[in-house]
Parts: sequence; structure tokens; C-alpha cells
Amino acid sequence: MNKYKKISLIITDVDGVLTDGSIYKGTDNMEFKKFSVFDGVGVAYARAADLKIAVISARYSPATEHRTKELGITDVYNGGLNKLHAYKDLKKKYTLSDDQIAYLGDDMVDIPVMEIVGLPIAVANATPEIIKLAKHITKVKGGDGAFREAVEWIIHKQGRTEEMYKIVREKVLNS
Repeated sequence: MNKYKKISLIITDVDGVLTDGSIYKGTDNMEFKKFSVFDGVGVAYARAADLKIAVISARYSPATEHRTKELGITDVYNGGLNKLHAYKDLKKKYTLSDDQIAYLGDDMVDIPVMEIVGLPIAVANATPEIIKLAKHITKVKGGDGAFREAVEWIIHKQGRTEEMYKIVREKVLNS
């Protein structure tokens, strides 16, 4: 059996994956992050392919909260250094085994989860330790559409690209 067909949940880190890792702080302590619209499209593609999406970020950020809400991502763990707690919670919630889960990461805090998931994915600018653990490395850096690229790669490996594009086209034409 195609080992990628088992993947039904994609978990992603935020800083350095959905963003370029930059944090902009204003004098009023307002925080800004740059998110890629391409990754928002990746969320739509994942949904079209019936892939669940979750976010686990070690660092709490109101910007992350706002962006994930905007994208309709409800499984959001925003601020917990030990990502295994959130991972185990998601695994239990959806009754999944490790080989049914992909994780997209970039740095040391992602290692514990990436060591146990079925499909660890690194962004192009990930640390050497993460690159070494990854079964796939995106061509683009975090913040430049790496999540979308990973989603498209998984769907392609599952042999479902045309099916997913058909669903997306129908939704666009019927809206």
C-alpha cells in the first residue's frame, strides 16, 4: 500500500514555517507576523482532499490566533513548548496512529514530534537537525508557501491531485 495514502492529519508549526520567523513589534507592544496567502490556499487544498489540519506553536502569539481563526483552523495549540502534549491530544481526538500524521517543522522544538510521526517534513530553511529527520524537504522557505507545497506534495503522493483540483474548481465555479 502507498504509505502516503495513510496520511489524514497535517500538523504544522507556525514561526519559521507559516511565517519567515520574523516578529515585528510596535511601540505599543503590538505584534505583527507575515503570513503567506499561498499557505491559505494550501489550507483550502487540504480541506478539499479531506485532510485535517492542526497548528502547534511553542510561542503564544495573538497574530497566530487571528490567522488560524481566519483560516478556520480549529485545532490550534498556541503556546506550549512541549509539543508532544498537543500531538498526543490530537492523536487521541482523531483516533490516529503515528503513521497517519504528517508534521511540518523547522527547528529544534519540533524534533520530539518529528521523530514519531509517519511523515516528518522540513521547510527549505530548517535547521540541519530537522533536515536530517525529514522524509521530505520543501523547495521554498517557511513563510513563502511551504505549507501549501507540502500539502500539494502529500496529495500528489496519494495520487489525488486531479480529484482535489476538481473539487476546488467546482467550489470556485459554484461560489
